[in-house]
Amino acid sequence: MEWRRETARVPYRDALAEMQERNAAIHAGTAKELVWLLEHDPVYTAGTSAKAADLLDPRFDVVSAGRGGEYTYHGPGQRVGYVLLDLSKRARDVRGYVHALEGWVIDALADFGVEGWRAEGRIGIWTRDIDGREAKIGAIGVRVRRWVTMHGFSVNLSPDLSHFTGIVPCGISEYGVTSMERLGHHVAMDDWDAALARHADAFFERLTKPCPKD
Repeated sequence: MEWRRETARVPYRDALAEMQERNAAIHAGTAKELVWLLEHDPVYTAGTSAKAADLLDPRFDVVSAGRGGEYTYHGPGQRVGYVLLDLSKRARDVRGYVHALEGWVIDALADFGVEGWRAEGRIGIWTRDIDGREAKIGAIGVRVRRWVTMHGFSVNLSPDLSHFTGIVPCGISEYGVTSMERLGHHVAMDDWDAALARHADAFFERLTKPCPKD
């Protein structure tokens, strides 16, 4: 397993091309699995279910990502985790994999005093915003090709939340988007990455079991 942490922003298109190459290499047995933590310049990415009407203001580059889901935003102040794993060596359960990713982010949020949860029918990580309403703090989007995963999750540490207004994030207009900073938690990238590392064993343990029924 390789863990890679980027200190400089990585252009989204470059990251996508590298993920595709690494996915094929993992399947071929010529490369290690990868957890890749990085940050992007502002970009809107379109999943395979993206609807044209949900692209409200394409003020940034718009890239077809090939992952599941709809439109999302990546940009400075947001930690992105790309997770490339061979599920053929674990439980072959895509739903269980998504459940495990969500659990990993929820566990890391708790280290900073932020309660996160799953919401039925809404992929991603949710919390209580400063106005008391539910809001998304983390997004999940994956692709599995030949049982090797691509893409992963993003968590809003301190992004410019106005950048999300150019899209309907994940096709859900009824709920807002929030961040650790908006909730009063100033979390450095290094500290967030350390929290993920602390909970990595629990994440990988979840991948050995079928998805829970809850």
